[in-house]
Amino acid sequence: MTDLVLTEYDQSLLAGEQGHAAKMALSILVKMLPVFGTDRFLDISGAHIDSSLFQGDATLEYAEKLVSLGAKVAVPSTLNVGGVDIHGWRDWSVPAEWAEKSHRQMQAYQKMGCVPTWTCAPYQTSHKPAFGQQVAWGESNAIIFANSVIGARTERYPDLLDICAAITGRAPAAGLHLTEHRAGQVSVQLIDIPPAIQESDTFYPVLGHFIGSMSQGRIPVIEHLEVAPSEDQLKALGAAMASSGAVALFHLVGCTPEAPTRVAAFQHREPEEIIQVTTNILRTAFNELTTTTSDKLDLVVLGSPHFSFDEIKQLAPLLHRKSRHPDVQFLVTTNRIVRELAKKAGYLSIIEDFGGRITVDTCILTSPMLPTGVRTIMTNSAKYAYYAPGLLETAVAFGSLEDCVDSAVEGRVVHNDSMWR
Repeated sequence: MTDLVLTEYDQSLLAGEQGHAAKMALSILVKMLPVFGTDRFLDISGAHIDSSLFQGDATLEYAEKLVSLGAKVAVPSTLNVGGVDIHGWRDWSVPAEWAEKSHRQMQAYQKMGCVPTWTCAPYQTSHKPAFGQQVAWGESNAIIFANSVIGARTERYPDLLDICAAITGRAPAAGLHLTEHRAGQVSVQLIDIPPAIQESDTFYPVLGHFIGSMSQGRIPVIEHLEVAPSEDQLKALGAAMASSGAVALFHLVGCTPEAPTRVAAFQHREPEEIIQVTTNILRTAFNELTTTTSDKLDLVVLGSPHFSFDEIKQLAPLLHRKSRHPDVQFLVTTNRIVRELAKKAGYLSIIEDFGGRITVDTCILTSPMLPTGVRTIMTNSAKYAYYAPGLLETAVAFGSLEDCVDSAVEGRVVHNDSMWR
């Protein structure tokens, strides 16, 4: 303890002057300082909590222990997905005990004063941080979006530690919180990739998957992009990188806020490595995301990260006056606010008329909702494609949004891969 640089406020927390929960939270953070490679804390002004996800009795006990000690968050704190869609879980294969315990854990975090956003894409809500704001965020895709697209500052906070930062308003003064650690390290250069491909929604998860697998945790700087990507395309790019390579920050020259120029992105340093990306390389990355060897299909799932309102608006016309094949289920995951907006706009009825369903506030990767018998899923999400084989024990077909809809209608995997030829 004598080697640490603690403020008077830190010492008051450890002395229990701010309550038993705050003492417990900072005690845990103090033990983690060596892991982060620092001897001090900094103030944060926001948090995003992944600990709200039920992962067994221990995570529930932890949450309810904090509540019993009077825990309250010291900074505005949004909540990631929960372990259950509390209103729609009976439509899927969720055990009743899991639903009950998940709901209890969700309630515990609300009692601590967290905002019940229940989404892995909090940056697409009104609770979006500002450029330069110091925050403590959990959830890999949220972390990379906050750091890269917004220019807020967070390290990769794991479950159980994120809530400690929220309760104390303190986080280790280390890593991506500090300017000197945010410089680009790897130059990713797009070579002769046609603008038509760069404009495609499928380009971004495929590019992100490739960059993540090559970056080895380093900060990539993407150069020579010739189009202006949308927020949802940047979301898909970051989520893919965070999945395949644990990337927490990327720079896109001329687009992301800390990369107005190449020089700024690298902070006047030279890259450790230059990686050139061609259409042929992307074709290989696209094919890697598909693990099924047949055209049999059981489920189309969209929404990892959670579908935004704009993505539902894009999906609805593709489903209009069509019906899914009876052998293929169709699922969209999002949060309750987006679902309500979709309902008011008339998009929800289009999805339901097609034979699809919307599940809110959770994710099939984290909730045991997948029906038995689902062996092959199709998705336009590189994150789903990367994690589903291991977490869900399913084969995956990856394709565009149009491919996913066409496959649901046909009752088998349909690919239009002409873009990559």
